[in-house]
Amino acid sequence: MQNILDVIIVGGGPIGLACALEAQKARLDYLILEKGCLVNSLFHYPREMTFFSSSELLELDQIPFVSVHAKPRRAEALEYYRRIARNRNIHMRLFEKVEQIEKSPTGCFITTTGSNSYSSKNIIIATGFYDLPYMLGVEGEELPKVKHYYDDAHYYSFQKVAVIGAMNSAVDAALETWRKGAEVTMIIRGHEIGERVKYWIRPDIENRIKEGSIKAYFDSQVTRITQDSIEFRTQDGIKSIPNDWVLAMTGYQPNLKFLVSCGIELSPDSQQKPSYNERTYESNVPGIFLAGVVCGGMDTHSYFIENSREHARIIIETISRRQKAII
Repeated sequence: MQNILDVIIVGGGPIGLACALEAQKARLDYLILEKGCLVNSLFHYPREMTFFSSSELLELDQIPFVSVHAKPRRAEALEYYRRIARNRNIHMRLFEKVEQIEKSPTGCFITTTGSNSYSSKNIIIATGFYDLPYMLGVEGEELPKVKHYYDDAHYYSFQKVAVIGAMNSAVDAALETWRKGAEVTMIIRGHEIGERVKYWIRPDIENRIKEGSIKAYFDSQVTRITQDSIEFRTQDGIKSIPNDWVLAMTGYQPNLKFLVSCGIELSPDSQQKPSYNERTYESNVPGIFLAGVVCGGMDTHSYFIENSREHARIIIETISRRQKAII
């Protein structure tokens, strides 16, 4: 007979790890299921990325995060969370994507992955929002030259690079590829660099644009991509420029379809915020809890590691309290 776990945690990012740490302290049987590698989203951040938060605000369970600078880099964060997983002996299955969650006749949840199925009394969904990029929806977007994730600037040295977007990921990609010798053009839908761009980065990108080192077209929208060019609509009409690579840094969104498949209701407005109790983080489906940025639906800028860590404690306390009441 299959062991029935107290809780399955879907997502092995920092908040999923925070839930596992709280489950350990509460002596609950738990398992993390992660579709990729440990802290998969952070792994896919640009290699030289610097966090907006300080290392202290990225800490879990008061485990010290020591970094060289006040604001840690991606490699330091990967090492920190990997050390937690190893030293705390976190129970997890990596590269095991959850495909379905359903309620069994006995009342427990059956979580099915590509290779296994698991039974649990509760589910915590901590899947973040870095899975699905916003697509441009234009001809040529399927070409290999179009990238929705940015990794290493060196790859684009001496190439003609179009960066689409004006938020942190776009600005970082533009500056880093330019510094590695790329000819960079930014195509920006709005009339200025995004308001949430890191305060120490904004003057850099604005000065590079002002001096002409990086070309920027504001109030512009991509209309077509070909093998050797990119076309976009500006206030002065359609413009076409030579192009080798397109970095479409247009943002990402949570897998809301997965939430709906679990029976979780979404708000009817554009935010599509999932339904949950703000005191316990339990969704409208009893026994399924939400943790981290997924709580915001399409509003992916309200929750961060530093203000989502508390979700783990509240959720595990709720589960523990209920199980003690049953006993």
